[in-house]
Amino acid sequence: MLPIPAEELNGSGTLGPYWTFYRAVAGEQLNRWLPQAPSTILDLSRGQGRWSAQAARAGHRVIEMIDFRKALDGQPPLRDADRIRRIRSDDLRFLPDCSVDAVLAEDRAMSLELMAESAMSDVARVLRPGGRVLVCVDSLVLGMAILAEQNFWAHLRQTGEVMLVPWPDGSITRCFSSGQLRELLSEAGLKVEWVRPRTVLSPSTVDHVLASDSRALNWLVRTELEAHPDDDDTVGIHLVASAVKA
Repeated sequence: MLPIPAEELNGSGTLGPYWTFYRAVAGEQLNRWLPQAPSTILDLSRGQGRWSAQAARAGHRVIEMIDFRKALDGQPPLRDADRIRRIRSDDLRFLPDCSVDAVLAEDRAMSLELMAESAMSDVARVLRPGGRVLVCVDSLVLGMAILAEQNFWAHLRQTGEVMLVPWPDGSITRCFSSGQLRELLSEAGLKVEWVRPRTVLSPSTVDHVLASDSRALNWLVRTELEAHPDDDDTVGIHLVASAVKA
């Protein structure tokens, strides 16, 4: 996968063919995961609006939590305003127990929560019995690549159970193995349904195929979604997990 600049790996770089593919995969994964019946969904995915809009188009009511440091009037306009309610907050105290049917923590949301255990316990609290959570986190593969890119070899040798990774832009994220992600969810009282890499196809493969035939995107997405390499954390920059509250 490397060398790829760090700003590309955290999604802040230019949108090349691989990210077009990546977002198409993520969108189809969410389509398959969303409840079939109209539901109340909490979106913790950093206030980007993409996932809230997709859930709203599928007929769900969405509570989108915005970073309390960001003004509501600075967010992209809502196309489904009647189905999406935006709340600016830094925690979930505004929600009562067992008040939502599903929670989205997309766009590496739990990797940006350095105290992910506390955040996940709050997620479990607000979920109704039978409710589900979809979580995307940075993988250990990504963490080690970013450390190596910055020549932080000592950090690589000293990596313990919790891997906190400094990025070139000064931010810090938390990276997970599949076992650590399962543990995060289980310790919050959730039953893990599956953990898998978001993508297993490499950026070079995707770029090569799309350069040869731009119409191959749908084929690539189907190929990716049929792979289903559960618990394989040796590939992929991000891990995705689904869990349910008993």
